[in-house]
Parts: sequence; structure tokens; C-alpha cells
Amino acid sequence: MAKSTVAVILGGGAGTRLYPLTATRSKPAVPIAGKYRLVDIPISNCINSSINRIWVLTQFNSASLNKHIKNTYQFSQFSSGFVDILAAEQTPDNPGWFQGTADAVRQSLRHIQQHESDYVLILSGDQLYQMDFQEMIDKHAQSGAEISIATIPVGERDAPEFGIMKVNENSEITSFIEKPKKDVLQDWVSDTGEAMKAQGRNYLASMGIYIFNRKLLYDLLLEEYEKSTDFGKEIMPNSIEKYKVLSYQYDGYWTDIGNIYSFFEANLALTDDIPPFNLYDKKNIVYTRARMLPPAKISGTTLEKTIIAEASIINASRIENSVIGIRSRIGHGTTIVSCYMMGADYFETLQEIESSKVKGHPNIGVGERCYIKNCIIDKNCRIGNDVKIIGGSHLEAADHALYTVKDGIVVLKKNAVIPNGFQL
Repeated sequence: MAKSTVAVILGGGAGTRLYPLTATRSKPAVPIAGKYRLVDIPISNCINSSINRIWVLTQFNSASLNKHIKNTYQFSQFSSGFVDILAAEQTPDNPGWFQGTADAVRQSLRHIQQHESDYVLILSGDQLYQMDFQEMIDKHAQSGAEISIATIPVGERDAPEFGIMKVNENSEITSFIEKPKKDVLQDWVSDTGEAMKAQGRNYLASMGIYIFNRKLLYDLLLEEYEKSTDFGKEIMPNSIEKYKVLSYQYDGYWTDIGNIYSFFEANLALTDDIPPFNLYDKKNIVYTRARMLPPAKISGTTLEKTIIAEASIINASRIENSVIGIRSRIGHGTTIVSCYMMGADYFETLQEIESSKVKGHPNIGVGERCYIKNCIIDKNCRIGNDVKIIGGSHLEAADHALYTVKDGIVVLKKNAVIPNGFQL
């Protein structure tokens, strides 16, 4: 069935909730887990499910994403597979930007229709999960569904953040409510299975993952709902009464990386002894750019629950519960606790390092005798010696030239230069 499916990954809008990480890059291009990009997750899920005709739709800050896609996803010349960027473009019949998820797919149909398929799989570009789409497609086909929506059981605390579904005994969706208030939740309890009920996860939430029969998708976007701009808020609720819409319940790990807090938590969770997202699963490989980098070098450092990417040179005193990205450098006597350090895009030469030292400028990376906690350090930051940055609930939300504070997490902006002795 996978050969009859094409995939469309929605790159998202301006990504304001992930600012400042999205100040110079689109949301799918944000680095994750020290060496990947967010877009690698849905693309890898597709490839692992034998779906290799993939478009990524984007319109904001797309240069770094274009470069990553071009340098990473190159299939054999004997294969029909591809991963292509479809950026918003002005045309005679539509001079505007993408106005929403459905409008983005609608404007891209002229490109998608050139490739034959029975089904169109629509995915978000900012979620962390590992799913076999083949199984979802098979159930969609066997049931005779016209639309399938991937759903995940959630608890009472999370339910108001999602579109919530009710289903019948055949897993067909019978009703839908967008972000319900807590006082009506009792009417939206579903039979999610004994294991999910035991965890208090009694509500079926939409994951924003859809399968459409190809012809129906075209009819909906070009005729029936030609003015609708969003799948979740408009097309799905209106389609439930008219078409056979199936719920595909997914019980694995899934998180929507929509804001700084969820992004931070998802990255640090990778350091757990048995992380909820398994980077070490040979059946679910996470693909990314193949860089020819040397191994990490560590000297005199106590490491506790820490991931360190290749080409890093670490002389720190202690690193704990942290993710250290590619080409990171950390100086003597420094302690890093609960941080995501993205690393660097390039190596500084020995001459550049010496030149910076003469000028009194910090090198790329973290200097000596620093203490940094609850922090996201974006790419190419230069942090001097004796710097102390401690994030937490005591800090108010703020946005400065060098850093942003959100939910108590300090985010050092890309290319920021933090002087010696700085304290926050």
C-alpha cells in the first residue's frame, strides 16, 4: 500500500511559539537531539514505512531547511523516491501566502497531482514520535474509510489543548470538538483500552496526521470546501457527518513540539536510561545529514545522563542531564546541568581561536569555570569564562538582544556573544 501513497509534511507558519529558535530558521529546521532537525522525524517515519515520495511545505525562513533537505535526502537514480521542498509561491490564480494547513496543500496540488497515488498522507513537521504509517494505511484501506485521523489517548489536563473525538464500535469518528472546555469533558470520554484508562487517558485527541483518498482530497479542497483554510478547525469537523472517517489509535510516545517548554522537555527526555523516544531502534532509524566528523573527545569530565554528539571537545568539570550537540566545545571547570547545547555549524581554526584570545573575544562554545542550568544554547554561541546562567521559575519572561526567557528556560540566541563574568 505504501507505494500507492504520497506524503505531504506541513512546515508550519512563522513558529512564533518557538521563538527565538525560529528567528532565522523555519520550525522544521530547528535542531533536535544534538544532530538532527525536526523535519528528520516525519521524513524518517515515512522512509521506514516505505513511503519515499515526500513534499515539505514551507514559507518562512526556508533557506536552512532547503539546504538541509538538499544535502540529506538523495535517493538512488534508479529510485522514484524524492524529498522536495514546496515553498509558497505567487501564481496568477493565487498571489497570496499559505493561509492555513488546508490552503497550503490546496496551493501545492498542482505539483502533487503529477504523481499518481491512491492516498495522500498529511503530516505535521514539528512532532516527535515513531509510527509505522504502513499499518495505518492498511487499516484505512481494509475498512473502506475515505479519511483516517491518527488519534492518541490523552488525560483531562491535556484534552483542552486538542481536537477531541468520539468513535463508535468500528472506530469510525462520530463527533468532534475543538479544544473543549473542562466543564464539558465528561461528555467526551472514549473507550481507549484498559492500559490507557489505567493511566487516566480517556480522551481521543487528534495528532494532526491524516490519510485522504486522493480523489476526495481534491474534491474537498478544490470544490466542496474551496474557501476553508484549515484541516483541524474546518475540513475535519465538517467531513465527519458526510464521509467515513476512521480513527487510528496510536498508543506510543508522541509529543507536539509547539513551544519552548515542550521542545526543552522532549530533548532532555532523550537522556533517560530508557528514553520514551528511542534513537537506538534499528527498525526505526532517524535519518539526517551524513557529516564526515571526528568522534567526540572528553577529558576530565564527570558525565551523568548526557548525550554528546560527534566532533565535540569537552573539558568540563561536570555535565548532567544534558544534550550536547555537534562540534561543541566546553572549557575546564565548567558545569552544565539540564541544558540543550546545539553546538556549532563549523570548526574554528587554531588561528581563529588564537586571534579571538588576543582580542579578548570568547571562542565558539562555553568557556572555563562557567555554571549553566536550565538553558537552551543555540548554534554558534560564544560564552566567555566565569559565566553563570541559572534558569528557573524565579525568572520572569523576557526578550533581550542576547537571550530570551520563556517558562523559566533561558534561550541563548544563535550567534550570541556572552562576555566574561556575565550572570543571570
